Amino acid sequence: MSSPERTELLVLPGVLTADQATGTVRGILAVQRPDGALPWFRRHHLDPWDHTEAAMALDVAGEHEAAERAYDWLARHQNEDGSWYAAYQDGDPHDITDRGRESNFVAYVAVGVWHHYLSTGDDAFLDRLWPTVYAAVEWVLRLQQPGGQIGWKREEDGTPVNDALLTGSSSIHQALRCALAVAEQREEPQPDWELALGALGHALRRHPERFLDKSRYSMDWYYPVLGGAVRGPEAAARIEADWETFVVPGLGVRCVVPNPWVTGGESAELALALWAMGESDRALTILQDIQHLRDPRSGLYWTGYVFEDRAIWPEELTTWTAGSVLLAVAALGGDEATCSVFGGEALPNGIEPDCCTL
Repeated sequence: MSSPERTELLVLPGVLTADQATGTVRGILAVQRPDGALPWFRRHHLDPWDHTEAAMALDVAGEHEAAERAYDWLARHQNEDGSWYAAYQDGDPHDITDRGRESNFVAYVAVGVWHHYLSTGDDAFLDRLWPTVYAAVEWVLRLQQPGGQIGWKREEDGTPVNDALLTGSSSIHQALRCALAVAEQREEPQPDWELALGALGHALRRHPERFLDKSRYSMDWYYPVLGGAVRGPEAAARIEADWETFVVPGLGVRCVVPNPWVTGGESAELALALWAMGESDRALTILQDIQHLRDPRSGLYWTGYVFEDRAIWPEELTTWTAGSVLLAVAALGGDEATCSVFGGEALPNGIEPDCCTL
């Protein structure tokens, strides 16, 4: 179980006490299957991205064996082409409910694997998971478009969907940086990945027209910052421009406008982005604002709240919402692995094109 030192890292005034942090970790562990799978909640589906986010939260709590089981689940059930399916019922690899394969879902394993390595220093783990990371990145980059953006997914029959999502590509930007860090640690340079990362970052910073317009969604607002593509004054200006559009004081962050619905995952991710920008005070306020979503019995968090109706909706307590909260708290608490992965100062940047001819 979590050590007292790790629990103390997850104590944050107005957000989590030591007992509450322990309860949240136990809540995630209670959902994890013996084979390592981390579905959204019991008898619901698992997707590879949220599975990885929950595993990262276990690492910040010191539950390294449980996190490793989650990554081994991914390694065992990776498709031969390097991908994973979008949804597995209750984490059952034989009960696949969505056979589409989404690029950002596939890429995110690199973030989790690098985070686990930084948390544990386990070289044997990194060696064992390297083929998984390599195959996943290669699959994702086969969807990269001439403009640098990454196509959204492949349909069940393998047909590529070349339209790109700003949020998904921003997440892949972070994943490619972590994948390159893994490659550097293993002394296996990947120059093609560096070029792909540079082209993707350039598209995210300079060419919004290359992505589908999903600007109603808060994730498209903050994810270029969270994924590390946009930082500094540009990040500050981006966040400030739509702050009043998406942030509901005292309640959290809207998922999509104009819906009167705040969600815990988006709120915690915005807090991480704010922390990465150096705005820890605002990050803390956001995390404090969403504690109305906490379920004291399970230690988990409700996905969202419809504030016009004063109603929890949907009525689900998700491992990934709890995971996002723990990761944001860990960053504010100075956890080295989490700060490295989301701060990004030491992560590779790729090779950006020197002009806009892409």
